[in-house]
Amino acid sequence: MQNFSHTWLPFIYLYTVGGIFFFAGMIVIRKAKGIDMRLKRDRKWWRILLFGYFYFMLIHALLILAALYW
Repeated sequence: MQNFSHTWLPFIYLYTVGGIFFFAGMIVIRKAKGIDMRLKRDRKWWRILLFGYFYFMLIHALLILAALYW
């Protein structure tokens, strides 16, 4: 069994530091009026970006678990 620093620590670092940059970028987009939340297509893309971030985080976690326990 791998130890914590070789399995979960990189995962936590990746999605914490990467998440800070991702969500900072999302805030900049909103403040710069690069997205109009009144438009349906812009709301759709906002949700797609958020879903994509959490989707890849979940897939990554599941693959780590699969590698550790199967």
